[in-house]
Amino acid sequence: MRIAVVGLGLIGASLGLAAREHLGAHVCGWDSDPEAVPAALALGAIDSGAGPLAGAVATADAVFLAAPVGALPELAATVLAQAAPGSVISDVGSTKRSLCEAVSDPRFVGGHPLAGAESRGSAGARGDMFTGATWYLTPGPATAPATLATVRALVEGLGARPLTIDPALHDRLMASVSHLPHVFANVLVNGLPATDSELAVGPSFRDGTRVAGANSELWSDIFLDNRVALDAAIAEAISELTEVRSLLQRGDRDGLRRFSDRAAAARARISR
Repeated sequence: MRIAVVGLGLIGASLGLAAREHLGAHVCGWDSDPEAVPAALALGAIDSGAGPLAGAVATADAVFLAAPVGALPELAATVLAQAAPGSVISDVGSTKRSLCEAVSDPRFVGGHPLAGAESRGSAGARGDMFTGATWYLTPGPATAPATLATVRALVEGLGARPLTIDPALHDRLMASVSHLPHVFANVLVNGLPATDSELAVGPSFRDGTRVAGANSELWSDIFLDNRVALDAAIAEAISELTEVRSLLQRGDRDGLRRFSDRAAAARARISR
């Protein structure tokens, strides 16, 4: 099998490593950054690196797009025009609704692996990045059943757990469980008191701010592409914070206990 990976950052390079290790695939890589291809070759994430984009995708059985979400609609259109008629194309972006609305081709299915790290670039790539991870697949009206089945099998081969979901539902869910936490992490660290010395913080702060300051170019695209759902999630969070503030102002111990107990019950529903 020949797989093309378009975009050789952390996720793209990890995908290449996983495809070579778990699928025995020949992986051809392409990136708009000329330094990314030799770095991925040195890492062993790809077998070959193409010059023009067409050279990477024209003979591929499957193409994975690992570019920033703002670039994906145009990139998907370009790749679909250059890819072989029998190939399948998917992506790994964090938002799905706008992309799946923009791309209407039976060979395409949206995708989003729930995997990653705080590091940037291929240097932090791992072949086991997707092992056991949920990998959302978001078919659009034009997606052929055979395309979905093929990509699903590839995702399983990479060690992930594919889950088919509506694109709009995916984005509403990600607004709450991924995009809002990134906003909160930034808010928390931005609110630290100014000091010239290193701050000592507890583990809850470190855990809650693990993703603070993540790639600003990448995440500004994600925030804007999912702005409607994220705005709704922020409004709900503000409502919750306002409630807690009111409980504090009133000295309502029972209300604060109920607030914490409600959170504990909700936390218990999260899959491990």
